Amino acid sequence: MLIRFFSLVFLLLSLAAPSLAQSDPKPLIDALGKADFKQAEALIGQIAATGDPRVVPALEAFAEGDLYVRKSDNLVFIAKPAGAQFTLVDPMTSEEAGQVAKAAVTKIRVNNNLRRVIRSALGGLTLLSPDRAVRLSAADAVLRSPSPENLELVEAALAKETDAEVKTRMEEARAVSLLSSDRSVEEKRAAIETIRNYGGRDAIGILRAAYGSVDASLQPDIDDAVASIEGELALWDMAQNVWYGLSLGSVLLLAAIGLAITFGVMGIINMAHGEMVMLGAYSTFVVQEVIRTNAPGLFDWSLAIALPVAFLVTGAVGLVLERGVIRFLYGRPLETLLATWGVSLILQQAIRSIFGPTNREVGNPSWMSGSFGFGGMTITWNRLWIIAFSLSIFVALLVLLKRSAFGLQMRAVTQNRRMASSMGIRTPWIDAFTFALGSGIAGIAGVALSQIDNVSPNLGQSYIIDSFMVVVFGGVGNLWGTLVGAMSLGILNKFLEPSVGAVLGKILVLVLIILFIQKRPRGLFALKGRAVEA
Repeated sequence: MLIRFFSLVFLLLSLAAPSLAQSDPKPLIDALGKADFKQAEALIGQIAATGDPRVVPALEAFAEGDLYVRKSDNLVFIAKPAGAQFTLVDPMTSEEAGQVAKAAVTKIRVNNNLRRVIRSALGGLTLLSPDRAVRLSAADAVLRSPSPENLELVEAALAKETDAEVKTRMEEARAVSLLSSDRSVEEKRAAIETIRNYGGRDAIGILRAAYGSVDASLQPDIDDAVASIEGELALWDMAQNVWYGLSLGSVLLLAAIGLAITFGVMGIINMAHGEMVMLGAYSTFVVQEVIRTNAPGLFDWSLAIALPVAFLVTGAVGLVLERGVIRFLYGRPLETLLATWGVSLILQQAIRSIFGPTNREVGNPSWMSGSFGFGGMTITWNRLWIIAFSLSIFVALLVLLKRSAFGLQMRAVTQNRRMASSMGIRTPWIDAFTFALGSGIAGIAGVALSQIDNVSPNLGQSYIIDSFMVVVFGGVGNLWGTLVGAMSLGILNKFLEPSVGAVLGKILVLVLIILFIQKRPRGLFALKGRAVEA
């Protein structure tokens, strides 16, 4: 009985020996030393199929070109330069195996295709990591570089996964790996549907790459999936253009809203309005420089501090400009235009003399940095905050004009200056403070624009013409018209740019506005009042 028992044990061990040998990745790693590129690709798949996490350093070293074979015994090591010699490191245990002359080892060659296979294999090996972020990254790696050798690993990891997001990503990784495997047609058809739901340009690339290798009966399914994804992408591209248009519109709204007030109340063409925007941007730069020098921990609050500073600085400059120059030129629009243009040149040269002609760095606070995905769109945080900020400024101005005594007097002067004056309203001071308010808002616009544009003496010149177009198109002095005009022109610009280019797009917009003004000289929303109608 004892002899039979030992015989049975010996038989079982003999049967198990091949599988045990096959699961040991060390011979497979050593085999890389004599393999060509095609054989190495197959070996990498077999190494990954062992599921042994100890092979990760070896594969990473292989991808980096640090894997060598020792000539004396054909064993593979990770080699680290040590002067005129190499320090050999065991690829499985990471233990040092002595030093050898560089001539005693041969580098194992690697190409881009092998690196892609290695990335996919590394992704599969980390699918079972306890770290959620590692598993998600591994699923992404397999998704980008599908390989049938990783299919079993993906399925094993998928069976144990509990996190919903990671599980969805693994299902997508399984689908792309399954397309290049020898599984059944029905499984591959289901995989095509999964990739179709995954969507995106990557999915189109995966499906097209698999088109020639799948069964002919699956090719119509791939065609339908590609057509469906392309249709969705076209809609998302349109939505992205609308988003870009709203983003540009919010910038135009910030730049034009102060001009709408001054132009509407006083009828003054202020060519120095762009320089008020520029002064606001430089106020932000000065505030950030002071914070960097004295209180770097407050940098995330720099924009909140810069807003009132920019408003006060540009509002004061606007008040001085109105009291010192513009009030002597009422009723003479050409002289006012030339005078404010001269002031704009003086302000530009003053900034060049103080800060220099080159661009100045204005940093983004942490909460305005980066971006995030929404469906098929990419949304940057700074643009999102600028849209929210411009709308908040718009609402604040509406409240000021509708609910405050100053707003009531401003509207009275706009509608009938003589009647307002006869009622005791000091129209010269309303003009002065209105001009200061418009200049202050331009300064606030400069704070926002400093986050998305170069801060230089020419900053305001980039927006002055567009600002006038917004005001004229929307209706002089009407805030709702300015809002609609800014957003409309922003979206129109972004839809024209891809087909005709940025410069020609602006020309077409200008031509369209000229044609529109021929039909509606007062813009979209004309102000009502005796002074206006006279």
